[in-house]
Amino acid sequence: MTGVLLEDRGIVEVAGLEAGELLQRLVTNDVLGLVRGEARYAALLTPQGKIVVDFLVAAAGEASFLIDCPRHLAADVARKLTLYRLRARVTITDRSAELRVAAFWPEAPSSIDGLVVRDPRHPSLGYRAVASHAALADLVRPADREAYTSHRIDAGVPEGGTDFAYGDAFPHDANLDLLNGIDFGKGCYVGQEVVSRVQHRGTARKRIRPVIFEGAPPPAGTEVVVGEIAIGTMGSAVAGRGLAMVRVDRAAEAAALGAPASAAGVHLSIALG
Repeated sequence: MTGVLLEDRGIVEVAGLEAGELLQRLVTNDVLGLVRGEARYAALLTPQGKIVVDFLVAAAGEASFLIDCPRHLAADVARKLTLYRLRARVTITDRSAELRVAAFWPEAPSSIDGLVVRDPRHPSLGYRAVASHAALADLVRPADREAYTSHRIDAGVPEGGTDFAYGDAFPHDANLDLLNGIDFGKGCYVGQEVVSRVQHRGTARKRIRPVIFEGAPPPAGTEVVVGEIAIGTMGSAVAGRGLAMVRVDRAAEAAALGAPASAAGVHLSIALG
């Protein structure tokens, strides 16, 4: 079993009799059906349908949910949820100072004083644990973040802020529809009309796709080009492989013509299937 402390992840707790109802009307996935020890992938969107933040939301009890989100955005997530709370009987607390997040694969830790859930985005990702630093200390390698990044890239799972820009990407751009991050059958939520329209019209033009290459990884944010035409942006990468946000139509046209794609002078093979 591999365990990695994800020091860049924070925790926001949403608790109270109406916590589930509050989240249900705000986020892209269904949370009302969650039971303790189960998590779903979801996002909070702008009214225009762009991703404010993506996260895992786990049921920690009958009326308590833990949101596993980027640590530097945790206070902002708590603030935004508080703005939507109105008179709902809910408390919203940034608990990032006391709780840590760790990833484990391929098995879950056998015993831990905390919450362990299966990562719902991809079967190979394994498990997430939310616990105190002391509870995780003997189970994780805090400095080995590259091991998790490599594991995540192998699963084709993007990371917000690196593989797509918050406030700029639509859920389909970031593959939320492919990673169990959207419930198309649930009721309304912020940005739902845009997401539904893209889904039913099949108009998603961008996707995050796996890429392979030789040599040093191109830096995140580097333009992916075919000749002099930009078709996307490089995201996470480790030796030999990475993820890139690309215009799938342009990438497919280039592949059909045998025109090579590259980023920072590094030749890329883009998986389009």
